[in-house]
Amino acid sequence: MKTVVLGLGNTLLGDDGVGIYALNELQSNWQDHENQNSIEFVDGGTLSFTLTETLYGADNLIVIDAAQLNTNPGEVKVFTNEEMDTFVRTSKCSSVHEVSLSELLDMARLLDTLPTRRALIGVQPETVDWADQPTEIVKQAIPVMCQEAHTLLEAWH
Repeated sequence: MKTVVLGLGNTLLGDDGVGIYALNELQSNWQDHENQNSIEFVDGGTLSFTLTETLYGADNLIVIDAAQLNTNPGEVKVFTNEEMDTFVRTSKCSSVHEVSLSELLDMARLLDTLPTRRALIGVQPETVDWADQPTEIVKQAIPVMCQEAHTLLEAWH
């Protein structure tokens, strides 16, 4: 069983880079785990269609990203399977990369490579502007995002 954990974001835009920071923390804490060989940690940056190849053969997909949740900055929400698909497809600005993430999932669907189980772990950004670190409130959400991902990985493996 293969799981792809995909961190998204631009680390030059403050809170937008939180998906990359969370991915790195999760990966460093997962290194000695018994299922480490079946999990691929991918820095997806700001997305591109080349990531469809990464999804090939994946049974599970976890996306970690800043998302427009219309909540308080630093709040984390998890969307799974069809709930994730709907959020990405219908939210006016569900994520900084919403259109591209939606298109990536559609492309995987067309190629019959859409992972059976999917989850988006999103955090509400405080600000997306030139900065080399997330704001303090969003930094504090990184362990929460990692715990949500860890819970999914444990359940799926």
